[in-house]
Formats: sequence, C-alpha cells, structure tokens
Amino acid sequence: MSVAQSALPISMRGITKRYGSVSVLSDLDLDVAPGEFLTLLGPSGSGKTTLLMILAGFVRANGGSVKVGGEEIIAMPPHKRNIGMVFQNYALFPHMNVFHNIAFPLKQRRTPAAETKARADKALDLVQLGGLADRRVDQLSGGQRQRVALARAIVFEPRIVLMDEPLSALDKSLREHMQIELRSLHRRLGMTTVYVTHDQREAITMSDRIAVMNNGRIEQLDRPEVLYAQPRTKFVAGFIGESNFIPVECRDGAAWYDGQRLQVSAPAQGEGQHWLVARPEKVRIASPAGAINGANVLPATVRDIVYQGDSFLCYATLSGGQQIALRDYCRSDVLGLIPPAGNQVRLLIEAEDATIVAER
Repeated sequence: MSVAQSALPISMRGITKRYGSVSVLSDLDLDVAPGEFLTLLGPSGSGKTTLLMILAGFVRANGGSVKVGGEEIIAMPPHKRNIGMVFQNYALFPHMNVFHNIAFPLKQRRTPAAETKARADKALDLVQLGGLADRRVDQLSGGQRQRVALARAIVFEPRIVLMDEPLSALDKSLREHMQIELRSLHRRLGMTTVYVTHDQREAITMSDRIAVMNNGRIEQLDRPEVLYAQPRTKFVAGFIGESNFIPVECRDGAAWYDGQRLQVSAPAQGEGQHWLVARPEKVRIASPAGAINGANVLPATVRDIVYQGDSFLCYATLSGGQQIALRDYCRSDVLGLIPPAGNQVRLLIEAEDATIVAER
C-alpha cells in the first residue's frame, strides 16, 4: 500500500452547523497536516462527531469551506471524497465473511478481481488477520471486528482515514492494546488521520496533536505534552488529566492567593480572578525543617490519604480554604513526611509547575 505517498492536508474554514435554533459548531477553523494523526477530543455534545461527519460528507454544514489537498469538497457526496471511515459500531456486513467485508470498497470501485484479492489480502496482513478471510463476522471477537473495519477503511488506499470512537466498545486491556496497534499502523502507512474520542488518555497516547473541543468550538489545539503542561483555559486543564484549581487574584501581572504572591510559569494575563493549575504529581510535601528555595510554599491541613498500590493520593485543605490533592509513589522517604489527618504540612509547587488560566 502506498497511502503514505498520497497523504493530503485538510483545511476547514468557518464551519458552522445548526439544528434549528441550536448551534452545534460555531465558525470553526481547523488545519490537519499531511500524514498527521489528529484527535478531536471533548465531552458528549462538544461537536467533535458532527465535525468529523461534515468532513466525511455525511452531515451538511450550514456554512464554511472544507478543502482536501486544496480541492473544495464541502458539496461533494461522501462516495466521491476517497475518504476511509471507521465507525463506532464498525458497520460490518453480517451476511459477508471477513474477505468480502474488506473487499467491498474495491468492488464498489469496480476493481479487477485479481487486484481486489491481492489488496484485501495485504490489508488483512497489515491488521494481523491473515488466515481469517473466510471467517464469518459473528465468529470474531470485538478486537478482530475492529481490525476488519480498519482494513476495510484502508484497503482502497484513501487520502484520509476518519475514525469515530472505534475502540469504545472494547474492554480496557484490549482497548489499550489496540491504541498502540492503531498508532503503529498509522506510522507505517503515513495516512492523514482524524480520530474522535472522549477519552483523554486515549488521545494523549495516540495523537500527534489534539484539538480539545467544547460547546462547538476548539478551545486549544496542541501537541499532547503542551496541552498537559500548558493548558490555556480551565476547561482544557480539567479535561486533560487531573488538576488542582486554586482561585487567585491577578493584578499587574502577578497572581495572589490568601495574601501571598505566587511564583508562576508565566506572567498572569488580565486582571481579576483566575485559576492556578497544579497537577497532583507536581505538588510535593516539604520536610518540616528543610529550607525552601524557588518554590511556592502553601500551608495546609491533611484531610485524607488514599493508598492506590504503587502510589497514593493525599487530600489537604490550604490555609485559604481551598482543597488540594497531591500524588506520589509509595516510597518510605515520601510517606514518612505525611502526618495523620488533621495535622499541618507545607506543600510545595515549583514556579514552572504553576500555570495561570482564565475561566475560558
């Protein structure tokens, strides 16, 4: 297969979609680079699946432009877009065996029989289902059905592959395994891929970039590590990973909490109430007698400790009344610093781990 050589960019401009008086997408712009694996991530109702279906041609936008490789396709019917699609329920034909399910797109394109067999066999090998061509769909496991759906989507060497929560029906261990398999296959084929999920861990594992969607718009589009370390809004910080949110007052570029000026990763933008974001694994407990340099020191009262095998969560209340959590590995040197519930501790947050975000 030569998908890598034909991967094309996607450019969406001013996409709007309304159902009556309800706006689902609002003047949305999105660019996807050739060969990129981009994930649309967001909660139910954020507009991510609607955007994917507009790109596929199954939903008609109320306005905007969709270009693939510079060609306008917004009015083009789905079957002429040369886009592979993997649906959430796989949409396999139960009356066909594995081979005929995979070969279906080629037969629709009137591909010669010999070429159809060769390409279907190659697709089967790519998804590690060689030898199952004659198997009935109802005899396959969930993971195998997912692989058949993927093989059918790539067998005709599409310019773009779209995936709508294809792993949501799988159990946790199989889902995690298939995430790695899909990512590996994408790297081998180099196809431009747009993937939809509501699972932030899945998005982080698989994506080159992630578009975090909320209420019909993209709140932030970045690499996974940037989204995690430098969220721009409270919504993004809360949706990607675990976060502590400490209300702070911003004035003259500085952030204040309970009368203390905080050291932060970047000057605060804007005035008034903002939020300091601190990931639980970035909050530490200070030694009672140790000197503190270059970190925010926040007095707190231990509320509860929850052991979770290799790690633990410590919940505490800051002097200003805000609840905060810290996570660390169960090491004797760390556990020895935690007093029983009701006792005082000093919590440390390094300036580089303290990010100020607006409400939105």
